[in-house]
Amino acid sequence: MAPELELLFSFSLFVFFLLLATTTLVLTILFHVLRPKLWCDCKICQTYLTSSWSNQFVNLCDWYSHLLMKSATKTIHIHVLGNTITANPENVEYMLKTRFDNFPKGKPFSAILGDFLGKGIFNVDGDLWRFQRKMASLELDRHSIKSFAFEIVHNEIQTRLVPRLLRKNDCVLDLQDVFRRFSFDTICRFSFGLDPVGLEAISSVPMSEFAFSFDLASKLSAERAMTASPLVWRVKRLFNLGSEKRLREAIRVIDSLAQEVIKQKRRVGFSSHKDLLSRFMRTVNDDETFLRDIIVSFLLAGRDTVASALTSFFWLMAKNPDAESAIRVEADRVIGSGQAVKSFDQMQQLHYLQAAIYESMRLYPPIQFDSKFCVEDDVLPDGTFVKRGTRVTYHPYAMGRTQEIWGADCLEFKPERWLKDGVFFPQNQFKYPIFQAGLRVCLGKDMAMVELKSVALSLLRRFEIELAAPPQYQTPRFSPGLTATFSGGLPVLVKERKL
Repeated sequence: MAPELELLFSFSLFVFFLLLATTTLVLTILFHVLRPKLWCDCKICQTYLTSSWSNQFVNLCDWYSHLLMKSATKTIHIHVLGNTITANPENVEYMLKTRFDNFPKGKPFSAILGDFLGKGIFNVDGDLWRFQRKMASLELDRHSIKSFAFEIVHNEIQTRLVPRLLRKNDCVLDLQDVFRRFSFDTICRFSFGLDPVGLEAISSVPMSEFAFSFDLASKLSAERAMTASPLVWRVKRLFNLGSEKRLREAIRVIDSLAQEVIKQKRRVGFSSHKDLLSRFMRTVNDDETFLRDIIVSFLLAGRDTVASALTSFFWLMAKNPDAESAIRVEADRVIGSGQAVKSFDQMQQLHYLQAAIYESMRLYPPIQFDSKFCVEDDVLPDGTFVKRGTRVTYHPYAMGRTQEIWGADCLEFKPERWLKDGVFFPQNQFKYPIFQAGLRVCLGKDMAMVELKSVALSLLRRFEIELAAPPQYQTPRFSPGLTATFSGGLPVLVKERKL
């Protein structure tokens, strides 16, 4: 490079970083000086923003819940994030059903998660989403796939989960970590037809390193959405700095394992296999990137959400022994004392168990909030004007704490609210969007419930599980991420029941 050009390049780079530093400083000052107005212009938000929210709430989702509960419409707007947040069921139905096409995932959201999720079903709109949705729907609606899921879950519980807990009998362990390992094993067998133990033997990536990288990629991708401007993470990604450098390294590990999975499937064949990836590969086999994105999407859906739901459920069971006892009594009556569940259909008869799991996810949803982007100017049913390009978020965590939806006892763990004459009775999906709702409602809902009920029933009947220490907070403290994760895990004392 000529000396003149090199000098010009150096000067331009200096000016760029000087402007970036100046802009950051100005934004920081404005954020602290004008913070109430930058966040939200309602009097309630301004009142609570003038003091530190962290002194009152241990989680950001609890703070949002508080602000939403104080709003007459159950909708607020966070200016600095350009985000309209709602806990109003009518708004949720409007977004996810009535005006579905006007509230897609959107390009901004797809960009935030694009490096991690690629063009998987959770991160795309339009024809690509419809194609993946149709393929998944055709397979997951079959009774055979549900029976296949039941067999895998039952086998994993008996051969790995229970023995693992028996080895830790009368010892303290992190139950959240146990569930994450269990759900990873299960989703690999169900979705890919591969046992992680066998996969590790042929993979250049240790499973522990992969799990760490997957968790880190989820956490760092979620943090992108919390920045005041996408320019912040885009610049860091451009220069491969800080969190973006760590995200790139984590995704490299994820990609390596995904490639190993694809190679192994081709090596052993997929034409007659029952797992989901084999079914997809029979239609799309030559697009490596597409198959990689499918693998990551399956893992996110089947590992993280299930582990999150199980962790919250057993935390609540330890605090509500009467509900735990009711589950065991029902199981003895329906299945027989000391007998194991024999089929998927028999599992459907455990109504109180299903009610307890639904109630647990009402209070602690695995996905605490979900965002869309408004395509054209619109007005929500509660009268809130939404400008085109605005991020609109519905908040299941806050909705589970709304008296107008669930009554004055909404903060109580009460499985009975889901029962009518002892039979499980589902609520309107738009006031309980735990599995999303409308056109994007979760296709793997039945399989997830099979896994949740199977694990809950097996462990509650076989073990006494107690919290290892008194809870520091009334509500769990969550780590940043795409799914709800207990910060510090869930330390419990496990003891085998005397039969």
